[in-house]
Amino acid sequence: MRISARTFSVTTAVLLFAVVTSCAQSPDGTGPTSKPDPSSKEPTSTSPESQEDRASADAEDAVRAYFKTVDALQQDPGEDLEGLSKVAVGVQLNAQKLSIEQLRKAGRHQTGSTDVAEMKVQSVSLDNSDPKAGKVPTVTVDACWDVSDVDVVDKSGKSVVSPDRPDDGWTRFTVANYHWSKNPSGGWRIANGQDLEQPSCKAS
Repeated sequence: MRISARTFSVTTAVLLFAVVTSCAQSPDGTGPTSKPDPSSKEPTSTSPESQEDRASADAEDAVRAYFKTVDALQQDPGEDLEGLSKVAVGVQLNAQKLSIEQLRKAGRHQTGSTDVAEMKVQSVSLDNSDPKAGKVPTVTVDACWDVSDVDVVDKSGKSVVSPDRPDDGWTRFTVANYHWSKNPSGGWRIANGQDLEQPSCKAS
């Protein structure tokens, strides 16, 4: 049976991500409220361009945090899955929880960590006109992940990864901020992702 929602699963040694709709529920507010850079002499109100630049950087940080969190949860079966709510939202969050739960029930765990080798911001929208309807600030980020150092092993320590797996690939993420008005810097979460057909990003 093929499931349309695609989730991160190194059990099959391919990184896949859940596709979510625009009505994804927002997570509980976490993290401190964004504060101005004390070294900056710019006024509190920033230009649209500078806001977009900051949003792009924050979204890239959110993608890195997502990979780091998923790695940690798949490496350690004792880690609390609630940590996912700090990096994912809605269907993405639920699908990732299910994926990790299935991995743990099978008695398997991950070794090694994913490297985010490259990222490219494709678009930025700071429209926060109707959060309840999904109209929140979003950044589209293409990320190239490298799982050369990642393995999945069973209870006996034997690898269950296919020898034919791709060691790297590209995924296009939509990173959303449902807490923009209160936390424009720290409220970013992975909302959905779609794998891309792109050349390898591994160093040539």
